[in-house]
Amino acid sequence: MAAISTSIRRARRGDVDAIVRMLADDPLGSGRECLADPLPASYFGAFDALDRDPNIQLVVAEDGEGAVVGCLQLCVLPGLSSQGASRGLIEDVRVAAPCRSRGVGEQMVQWAIAQARARGCKLVELITHNSRVDAQRFYLRLGFAPSHVGMTLRF
Repeated sequence: MAAISTSIRRARRGDVDAIVRMLADDPLGSGRECLADPLPASYFGAFDALDRDPNIQLVVAEDGEGAVVGCLQLCVLPGLSSQGASRGLIEDVRVAAPCRSRGVGEQMVQWAIAQARARGCKLVELITHNSRVDAQRFYLRLGFAPSHVGMTLRF
């Protein structure tokens, strides 16, 4: 498939529906997300909180026609570890189904790495679920290495 050239921009409130649809478009996400019409207000409250936080960038990738075809969240986390180093945490990387395997995810992750570096981060981390083996291969190809065991406690 031919690569898609995208532009990456800060997400807007009007993008929430497209973002939630991408988050729901896999077996894990379909059990977590609610695609009611209209979307639950909790999504918009969460968007507003993210949008106000200077250490979080929720971004979307747009194709040449202005359609949202991808999203990710970059969190810059200050810390004392590693001599007071900040780290970038990449989360919720998603690409719209028709646009997968066309370079959109790579463009977004490379953008996030550059942003983290520009904000003084000394490393970039990401988390992907054990069942997402394709995503794991993708991140390995981009130079990420398995380094931690993640654990979750849901409420």
